[in-house]
This record gives sequence, C-alpha cells and structure tokens, in this order.
Amino acid sequence: MSKITRIETDPRRSRAVVYNGMVFVGGMTADDRSQDIEGQTRQTLAKIEGYLAQAGTDKSRLLTAQIWIKDLERDFEGMNTVWNGWTAPDAAPTRATAQCEMGAPDVLVEIIVTAALPETPIPAGA
Repeated sequence: MSKITRIETDPRRSRAVVYNGMVFVGGMTADDRSQDIEGQTRQTLAKIEGYLAQAGTDKSRLLTAQIWIKDLERDFEGMNTVWNGWTAPDAAPTRATAQCEMGAPDVLVEIIVTAALPETPIPAGA
C-alpha cells in the first residue's frame, strides 16, 4: 500500500497530499486580495509552485488544473495571460475553467492542480 503524505494539514484540510506518485494541491488563492486578476493569479500560481516543490515535483509535471474565476467575462483573458506565461513549455495540463461564487468577496481566482512525481524526486529549490 502506498504511503499518504499530507503537507500543511489543519483540522479542516491539507494544502497538498502526495499519494501513489501524484501530488494533489488543494484550492489556492492569493494572499493579497487587493490585487487585480493578474496579480492574484501570479500569487496563486507562486503558492502552487511552492507546494509542488515541497512535494518533490514542479509545474512541468502538471496533469490537470481546475480554475475558478469570480467574473469570467471580465477576468478570463487576464488570468490566461498569466497562466500562459507560467506553464512549462510543452507541458500544459488538462484544464477546466468556470465562473463561481467565491468563498470571500475579494477572491478573484482559485486554482487546484494535480501533478505527477518524477521517478527521481526533484530537490526543493531546484
């Protein structure tokens, strides 16, 4: 049976879970919610990248992403501009994007990703 590793767990959730060669990063949002969609997307992706590194992988090994945007009509293009600049070349994951009512009124974007672990773990900070 494969070991389950939980990263930054509290009574309600884990920020990331590693199981059976995969990393599941829970819904991430920006810390500075005064930013526009591009700023919030950058912050959110930076957090995701940090959790992937803690788990021993990186964005080049993304398998799938789910993106929720508060106002799809207004913010889809801005989010995509940042997303397209962030994803690793030739390693775009499957993706779904939807408009949704957020848990807090100042959250513009929330992102969940799943990634594969490499055969040989990537050292943190690499």
